Order: sequence, then structure tokens, then C-alpha cells
Amino acid sequence: MHRGAAGNGRRLARYCGAAAATAVWYFSRLALRAGNTIKYIPLPVTVGFTAGIAVIIVASQVKELLGLQLEHEPVDLLPKAVALWGALPTLNIPTAAIAFLSIATIVTVRRLRPGWPSFLIAVALVSVLVPIFQVEVATVGSRFGAMPDHLPSPSLPTFSWAKLQAVLPDAMAIALLGAIESLLSAVVADGMTGRRHRSNCELAAQGIANLASVAFGGITVTGTIARTATNIRAGARGPIAGLFHSGYLLLFLIVAAPLVAYIPLAALGGVLAVVAWNMTEKEEFRSLLRGSRGDAFVLLVTFLLTIFVNLIVGIGAGVVLGALLLMHRMAEAVEVEVGSPLIAEDESDSAQQREHYDPAQARDPDVMVYRINGAFFFAATARVTSILERIGANPKTFVLDFADVPLIDSTAARALDTIAGKLRREGTTVYFAATRPAVRATLMQAGLTEPHVYYAARVADVPSPSQTGASG
Repeated sequence: MHRGAAGNGRRLARYCGAAAATAVWYFSRLALRAGNTIKYIPLPVTVGFTAGIAVIIVASQVKELLGLQLEHEPVDLLPKAVALWGALPTLNIPTAAIAFLSIATIVTVRRLRPGWPSFLIAVALVSVLVPIFQVEVATVGSRFGAMPDHLPSPSLPTFSWAKLQAVLPDAMAIALLGAIESLLSAVVADGMTGRRHRSNCELAAQGIANLASVAFGGITVTGTIARTATNIRAGARGPIAGLFHSGYLLLFLIVAAPLVAYIPLAALGGVLAVVAWNMTEKEEFRSLLRGSRGDAFVLLVTFLLTIFVNLIVGIGAGVVLGALLLMHRMAEAVEVEVGSPLIAEDESDSAQQREHYDPAQARDPDVMVYRINGAFFFAATARVTSILERIGANPKTFVLDFADVPLIDSTAARALDTIAGKLRREGTTVYFAATRPAVRATLMQAGLTEPHVYYAARVADVPSPSQTGASG
């Protein structure tokens, strides 16, 4: 497409550079076999930034939908809203009517004939009516010039360290968004067809597609849920349908490219407005707001940061908050079952009012058994250690039953090493029972090795103090 302004050319070059860097990012994810990691992004984050993008799309089209005269349109949402409000007196009624007709046509066709291409029908109808009734509105041709009827010669953009630094943040955000959108599309397609996609293969194909797009002067490409679902409803069952779709677009470019110049920008704005409305997962948004306060908080933070700051900050903050929320929930799920009473919290070890250990409460008065249930990691460390440090009496043998501990991290292991050292100095023998191989390896790396502590296959296999000769 011809760009009259040098600024537009520089922006296009920047987009191409970002697309190339995005393709490299996809291949790096493939090399790390990290395609499956995208599924760990919480639902409130995906719903939040998707809704935020929808708001940004609509805000970017208000000028075209209403035909406002605005020389400089700010990028950020709040300044943009102020500028658009100030430009309302320049409202162009014919342009607004064209936009309304475009949206109404799309909605009507989808309701009466869901299988018909509503976007194409709306754009074609409006493009025909504008010259017939001689409506003065901005078109693709009047704004950008004539459309080319052939593909440009393939070439890659020039790379430099400065350019890489300039486009890398945008490329990472675009790549993450594209990967999420593409893999979500694949999940939707799985549910509709009964098949199962390959995440790493999806990313590899997307990387190749982005390199091919850049070679012909294009921008970043990705799979979309709406297009995928439409394709499947039309009878598609494999990738050949996508190839035919691309072939038809190429044929349209070669045969009907001159006609694109007559498309009103208001009609395209109407199309994008409908796309934005459809991509907003409204039911999910409402459901998350009515759900837990944690999920609602993550959703709103992601949504607001996306529209008022940028997509990178929104996704980053949402993922971090989602991870913190998950860790909090996992930490709350960790339980410690005790075999003896605990001293009151924050009570001195020398407190005289402490209740004495009652031997009748245990099978062996010289053995104390604690059972930990759940993943024992840094977020749960403070809770578990606060319980372990409130032991009311020092037994001759202290047993930690790890049968229900699937994993442990270095923070928790170091905390246990500190507690075990304290017990050891007071003459208590410490045993870890029923530890899994990976859990035992982490404990031993933290210094919990024999003869400082001991390991047993089961709690029943721990010898009594009378057998080991342990002293109190």
C-alpha cells in the first residue's frame, strides 16, 4: 500500500521490524519446547487484556466512525478521549450514517443468515451506495492512495542493535498476545472438532508465517478465534481450508485490488467495532467479577492497565498478580497435622505457664509425629514453620511425615534445616518419613543429610528412642 507520509513509512518499517522480532521469539519458544507454558496464564488475565484491547480498538475507530476532524490523535486513552470530545462539533453526519449502516448490516445478516459473510456483505453494500448517492466520506483511496495489485518483491528489513532495542518490547508483547490468541483458537478448534492440537507446532507455524509476512512488507499475523470458529462451522476439518482461504485472499488482491480504494473508512471502522464487541468475552467478564475477589482484582487490574498504560504492563501485572494469588491459595491449602498440643503463639520458650506434654496423647511418649499435607514451597513456609516452632515439648524423636508432600522448594527446605538444627541441639533426633525422591533430593541439597537427620520409608519404620539409645 502506498504511504504518502514519511511518518507512516517509518511506522510501517517499525511494524515490520517488530514482526520479524516476533517471529524470532516464536522460534525461541519452540527451541525451549515452551508452547505449553502459555496455558498457565490465568483466565482473568486473558479475559482482562482481551477486553482492554477491544476498548482500545473501539477508541481508535471513533474518529473514523463519526468523521471527526482531528489533526493529531493522541495514542493514550485518556488524552485521546479528551481530544475526541473536543472534536465532537466536527461530527460528519453522512460518515456516522455510513458507519451505522455498516454495523446494522453486519448484525442483521448474522441474525438472519449466520452462514453468510456478513463483513464482506456490509463493506460491499456500503461501498456501492456511497458513489450512487454521491456521499462525501473518506475512503481508503482518498486517505492512503491506490492499492497495489501485486505482492512486493520479498526482502527482509535491515537489522541493527538500535532497531532491535526499539522494537523488542513491542515484539514481546505482540508475540505473547499472538501466541495466546493462536493457542486459544486451537483449544476452541479442539472442542469443536474433537481433535487435539500441538502447541509447539502451532508456534513454529506462526513463526514461519510472521517471517513470510515480513518478507512481503506485512505486519504480525496470528490465528483468531472468530476466524477459526467460522471456518469450522463452514465445514473445515484440516489445515487445507486455511490454505484455500489464503489463496482466495491472494486472488482478491490480484483481481479486485483497485476496488479497495472505494471502501469507506467508516465501513471499516464499523467492521472493527463489531470485531471488538465480539472479541470481548462478556459472559466470562461478568462471571469473574461475580466470583472470588482475587480473580476479580486480577481481571480489573489487567483490564485497566491495558487500556490506560499499555498491553505489556497489563499482561505482566496480571500474570504476576495471578501467580501471587495462586501461591496464596496453595499456601492456605497446606495443612499440618500435629501429634501433640502446641504452645500459645509468640509465647516464650521459658514460659512457666506452658502446658506439659501429655504422653497419653501419643502412641509413644518419646516420639512426636507431624504430617504435612500439600505442596511445601516458599509461600507456605511461614505458616508451616510457625506451627513447627510452637512445639510444646522436646521429644526424643521428632518425625515429619512427608507422604502427602508432592514437592518442596529450597526456601522450605532451608527453613526445615533451621528447625532441625534447633531440635538437634536440644537432643532430639529428627526423621523424615515417606519422602519422594525429588523431595528428598531437595532436602539433602539444603543440608538435611545423615547424621544430622535421618530418613525412613514409612512412619512405622522409625525406630523408637529405646531402640536407638537416643537421649532426651
